Amino acid sequence: MFFRDKKVLVTGSTGLVGSNLIEKLLEQGAIVRATLHKKESVIVDSRIEYIKVDLTQKEDCQRVVEGRDFVFMCAANTSGAATIASTPMVHVTPNVLMNSQMLEASYDAGVQKFLWMSSTTGYPPSEDRCVKEEEMFDGEPFEKYFFVGWMKRFTEILCQMYGEKLDKPMTTIVLRPTNIYGINDDFEFATSHVVPALIRKVVERWDPIEVWGTGEDIRDVIYVEDMVESMLKAMEEIQSYTAINIGLGKGYSVKQILQTILEIDGYSDAKVEFNSAKPTMIPVRLINTTKAENILGFRAKTDLREGLKKTIQWYRENYK
Repeated sequence: MFFRDKKVLVTGSTGLVGSNLIEKLLEQGAIVRATLHKKESVIVDSRIEYIKVDLTQKEDCQRVVEGRDFVFMCAANTSGAATIASTPMVHVTPNVLMNSQMLEASYDAGVQKFLWMSSTTGYPPSEDRCVKEEEMFDGEPFEKYFFVGWMKRFTEILCQMYGEKLDKPMTTIVLRPTNIYGINDDFEFATSHVVPALIRKVVERWDPIEVWGTGEDIRDVIYVEDMVESMLKAMEEIQSYTAINIGLGKGYSVKQILQTILEIDGYSDAKVEFNSAKPTMIPVRLINTTKAENILGFRAKTDLREGLKKTIQWYRENYK
């Protein structure tokens, strides 16, 4: 029970990762403060101290980190492929502001450890090879990830500055997750990623089900419960700046993911249309997860079918 009575801040508390993380922290007896922005709280519990803030504002960042031992930086401006294609800077300016100001405020407040959620978008193209952590800066990001990829890279360098380059460093932890899905996911088509978008179309019995691209894109997808476990392990175990890939360690095509969803939900006569005119991202993105196993003793436990089954059941129970 490492987190018992520890003062923890979770930003982005209404998101997929933040909401699931809060529940686990409460189970472990942490004293949780969490940020809200535009949405109302997802986890209703009197033990949580919610603060409504705009993390692009320096004063708000200073206010929320005061007195905290650990910070989980889950807040981010995120979106789907269509938004990235039409307004790529939407991922840059607000995220750079939030990340840089939260790091500065945390350092000034004497926070012990700061965990930041990066992503695999910063890696250069690697075809069907699993990329290792040290390859992040070996070339330009995939062209469609250029904006978001460099934003992630820049923030990783900021984390390294605070974690290694200052006379009195603050422990900074960078996790590079693959596609995360699960309970409390974002199912709005304008902002959702591929798994929740496909689940919604299947559950709503779209006829036909439109899939962006050819369906051959390969993704490593990790269930949110496993992602949260890796975050808790990283915060407990890591004592100095470290960047680690987090994923299932196995790739599936969009076609395979969709077929599994159809089987689980019993939509046996579904018609599927692939629309290659719609925006898509990198054809293959796979990561090497050996470092997570060696340093954290972490390996994802939830296979694709089990994770999708849990997510579909939750979606049916919580959305009309």
